[in-house]
Amino acid sequence: MSITKPIMTSEELLAHWQGHRNLTRRFIEAFPEKELFEFSIGGMRPFSDLIKEFLAIAVPGLTQMVSDEPVEFDEERKELKTKADLLKAWDESTEKINELFGKISAERFHEEVNLFGQYKYPVIYNIQYFIDNEIHHRGQGGVYLRALGIQPPFFWER
Repeated sequence: MSITKPIMTSEELLAHWQGHRNLTRRFIEAFPEKELFEFSIGGMRPFSDLIKEFLAIAVPGLTQMVSDEPVEFDEERKELKTKADLLKAWDESTEKINELFGKISAERFHEEVNLFGQYKYPVIYNIQYFIDNEIHHRGQGGVYLRALGIQPPFFWER
């Protein structure tokens, strides 16, 4: 028996990813300003640094997937100094993700891309990594919020 219909369409995958991004945005909003940039446990990075990592991965990664031109991985983003800055950059990247994702053909999802010059996998695997990485680090943000006495947004409310 062969499957003739995909388990998930690219539109459904994008909606799934954007659901996670919506939840991550609510995590950013839940942090007090100072703790967003300074609070850490056990030497882990502050949540703001994790957000900068997500921003460094998503749009640049999709840009390379669409253009096939190498892009640099840069998570410094020193211009993002406030919660408002992070939220604005997050919202801008959300729109850009929607635009770029729509330019990936069904065939392209299975083609290898050497993302950031170091992750040589099919496009679909890289996108799955983007989502998994965000979920993983958002869990860290949840631990931070709980340690600060703040109830994190529920993971199922995407």
